[in-house]
Amino acid sequence: MNDAQLDRRAFLLAGSTWGLAAGVGPESPAGAAQPAEGALDEPPAGSASKAHDPAHEWKNNRVIVRARQAALDVLKPRKKDLEHGLELHAHSLVFDVYGFAPRAAVDGEAIRRAIEAGASAREVKDLREWMMMTRCATDPVEQAEFLQAWEASGVTCIFQNAGEEGQDPLRLLKRLAHFTYTTDVLRDVLFKAVTPDDICAAHSQGRRCLYFTANGVPLRQQWISVEDELQYVRIFFELGIRMMHVTYQRRNMLGDGCGEKQDGGLSDFGRAAVAEMNRVGVIVDVAHSGWKTSLDAAHASHKPIVASHTTCAALHRHIRSKPDEVIRAIVETGGLVGIACVPAFLGGTGDIAALLDHIDHVAKTFGPDHVAIGTDVAYTSRNAAAERKKIPSLPRARREFRSLWPDDALKPPPSVRARARHTLAWTNWPLFTVGLVQRGYSDDDIRKIIGGNMLRVARAVLA
Repeated sequence: MNDAQLDRRAFLLAGSTWGLAAGVGPESPAGAAQPAEGALDEPPAGSASKAHDPAHEWKNNRVIVRARQAALDVLKPRKKDLEHGLELHAHSLVFDVYGFAPRAAVDGEAIRRAIEAGASAREVKDLREWMMMTRCATDPVEQAEFLQAWEASGVTCIFQNAGEEGQDPLRLLKRLAHFTYTTDVLRDVLFKAVTPDDICAAHSQGRRCLYFTANGVPLRQQWISVEDELQYVRIFFELGIRMMHVTYQRRNMLGDGCGEKQDGGLSDFGRAAVAEMNRVGVIVDVAHSGWKTSLDAAHASHKPIVASHTTCAALHRHIRSKPDEVIRAIVETGGLVGIACVPAFLGGTGDIAALLDHIDHVAKTFGPDHVAIGTDVAYTSRNAAAERKKIPSLPRARREFRSLWPDDALKPPPSVRARARHTLAWTNWPLFTVGLVQRGYSDDDIRKIIGGNMLRVARAVLA
């Protein structure tokens, strides 16, 4: 075992002692796109030149500490479950099947100058996104907190959103470029994985990696032929994209998004797109697709498909949930569903206990081989709030076309507990594992849920 692995284990296990001192019950049972930590902004952690003791740095990060305490207050794990869960997490390959690398704070002064120079709203949006995705590679203070959040999470790999929601190849390319740059600069600690073997290597070496997904199938919209229109599936695969959304919220040429009132299912062109993704080795993701479109995509695919960040309609009916009929169809492909850490999607108490309830539903109904966790949340730098205050207000913009969330779909129901979002913080990943221990899963099944299942699907689609 190398020094990096020892550091990771020491950090995660340090959380055990801290958690017990903070008031974890001795024998208490577990509780029955929008960063979780971002709402708990704190002053900067200080210079990046501080001693790099991961456990020490974590205990000085009040955002991480408060989020962890919020989750422990819900879980109330027994000492043996807490210690075993943290130990298991520290040794396991952990794969967030849809998420976001920790986000840096923007440079508020630079954005202010751009606005004063006449930058358009679109330019400002692109500038902010570029800074959030790349300053972890160029700013020492942001980089220190970025790595601290990774250390806190114990995550090996994120299936990283690396393509803007939609189908324009140039828009998709921008976000892909940002993360390619970041992984190039930080390659000694964070690299771009292109095969499941790369992810396994990251785990064995004590490093971290990103596996890229695009939030849409890239289309030129030239419509010369089906084959010509779909050629960018292969091109983006060659650039490192390993998963693509069939749709986002709205209807497109492939099928209907989950925000549409009417779901006509997968189109003829959509079936051709699924076939091309199967041929090339790109995972079909129906997380944002309508229920019929999701069902049709599963029936059309001859390789495993996923709904990477969703919830179970059987527990809470929501446009971003999937009913058992759809989950069964996904399972029959050999695929999986990733449960998202978004209170509005989870319903019920909307917290870490609700997350575990949704995992339980899939595991008990369809088997533990077909469920994972796709958080759909990110850690945000503690400097973010202060930098945002430096940016002048811009005129109110119209809602972007892609953003279709009818009937207050992003608003959590009244049943959601206070601070629920904080219990689902991305840095609380070790406590997701603790929760699975509490729910009685075997170590082997937990390893599948927190990483092995997605690794299996990734291998099958590339085969």
